[in-house]
Amino acid sequence: MTLPALANAPSPEPSLVDELTTWLAERGTASETYARAARSFFARWPDPDAWVRQPLGARLRLNPNLRVVVNWLALYHDLHPGYDWLVATRPYTCWQELPTTRHWPDVQRFLSVAANLGYAERTRTVAACSVLMRLLLQTGGPLSALSEEDLSDLAQAARARMDWRSFRASMHTARAVLYHLGVLDRSPDEPPLPRSLEWRFANSPHSLRDGFLGYLQRLGGIVSPGRAEKVARHLAAFGEHLAAVDPAMASFAELDRRRHIEPFLNKVAVATRIDNGEPVSVSERRHRISAVGRFLTDISDWGWPDAPARRLIFPRDLPKEPRPLPRYIPLDADRRLQLALEASPNRLLADGLLLVRATGIRIGELLTLELDCVHEVPGLGAWLKVPLGKFDTERMVPLDEETLAVTDRLVAARGPQRALRHPRNGRMVDFLMVHYGRRVSVDRMRAELRRAAAEAGLDGATPHQLRHTFATALVNAGISLQHLMVLLGHQSAEMSLRYGRLFDATVREGYERALALAKARLGPLLPETTPVELDTDWRSAPFIKARLASGYCLRAPAQGACAYANVCEFCPAFRSGAEFLTALGDQRADAEALAVDAELRGWGDELARHRRMIERLDLLIARAQAG
Repeated sequence: MTLPALANAPSPEPSLVDELTTWLAERGTASETYARAARSFFARWPDPDAWVRQPLGARLRLNPNLRVVVNWLALYHDLHPGYDWLVATRPYTCWQELPTTRHWPDVQRFLSVAANLGYAERTRTVAACSVLMRLLLQTGGPLSALSEEDLSDLAQAARARMDWRSFRASMHTARAVLYHLGVLDRSPDEPPLPRSLEWRFANSPHSLRDGFLGYLQRLGGIVSPGRAEKVARHLAAFGEHLAAVDPAMASFAELDRRRHIEPFLNKVAVATRIDNGEPVSVSERRHRISAVGRFLTDISDWGWPDAPARRLIFPRDLPKEPRPLPRYIPLDADRRLQLALEASPNRLLADGLLLVRATGIRIGELLTLELDCVHEVPGLGAWLKVPLGKFDTERMVPLDEETLAVTDRLVAARGPQRALRHPRNGRMVDFLMVHYGRRVSVDRMRAELRRAAAEAGLDGATPHQLRHTFATALVNAGISLQHLMVLLGHQSAEMSLRYGRLFDATVREGYERALALAKARLGPLLPETTPVELDTDWRSAPFIKARLASGYCLRAPAQGACAYANVCEFCPAFRSGAEFLTALGDQRADAEALAVDAELRGWGDELARHRRMIERLDLLIARAQAG
């Protein structure tokens, strides 16, 4: 609605003043003060747009009574007071009036989609009040007409006039909801468009920049954008080094091993990280050197005229990378961790981690799984299609019934959401691991795993340990090397052989033969476990103790607890019932006595073990009573 022009009127338009007075009366706030304020406002600014064109400082000098007039005009008469005004005055009283305006259906659509995306009521309400309301009041709506420019203008005003850190979360939520409403074309979580690489070589010798950029341009047609970006970063560091040691260098043909390369190798050897000052990892040092070595080799092979005349970097220049064994989670700890994940309230994250443990996929592969990743093959069961990952290859991993149920839960938790752009190739993809309208981050997955690990009594765990645990379990079960390579997506047998070195049956057989021979010649190497004659109840004996189904075991403190003690009670296949309640109750009473004994002796690990057993028995008893 266009406001009437009152430039020539000696007094304010009576209809607007009367309309505002009636509106205030309906809300029980009518008074002569507000009426005088309305007459004063329209007398000074017969055309309210003239007020809008004033500097913000002048607009903010309005007293509160006149601000009521501005809010009323913005709500019902299409006055657009400016984002700077809407941010500076924080007109949250307008939120109460929105249900009576034409904007309310758009607000309801926004809130409904936000709820479907999983946002809490307070989160979606704050986003609608602080972001959407301002957008609608300034633009006049409708919701479908909002644009990136509108949000950028609001963000600019918010950065200048309010606490941006608190407002940023609401802005992100609003952008995500508007994307899933189809209003915006890009999700707020999409990676930014790649920048030109020229800026990276600003500190390189000017005569060498075209060579670096020409190489990267050609490399871009061979490798992924991410890989090209990493190579650019390493070459830029090499260019800065050359600018420091030889700023007058005119061509790569002038490179000299002693003058240029060896100082670069020394610099890489003592390099530190920018964020914490710690030395860079061996793998990072290898990448920096190999990127420069590959660059020099490639331009020589391609016949570039300014290529070095001879080889300057050799394989022996690469630092040796440590080759640790895979860090798997022991059997009993693995079972406790899976139980903690099964009981987690964070179902989407926990089920994702259970899928990693059950299939051995990498955490990055989990987060790029697509909604149709499960394939049913007649006669061969269900298979998980793992998308392009670390080595740009796809593979199929078989699924059992339990793991298939986990994927079904993930699909149900995801719900209907709009496709997102793939960070690698830019195509629109329905990702499986999506929450709040965006892809789940690696940090959230790690945080959930740390929480579950603490609940399971572990010092900590990483997502890659679940992959190591999956592979270790298969190796112990006797899987062939070829099958393990296929399941893990390894390109070389050497990568899979690391798991074979963990538990080599041949090594075990040789150890047992040698130990038997040593015992025969020298006597027992370890004290034999002979039956102990107790003069007291076994529950108070000074030994490591465990109550079993039909007995108990005693071990010397130096031996520690047996890894297989009470393993059956924690097994998912363990079943009990009402007929075993008496035995379960007796076992729980003994576990409480053992916990007290361990606490008196200062055995912290034993105390924690018995307490976990008590919690498990409580669960088993509750299930037996319920069934």
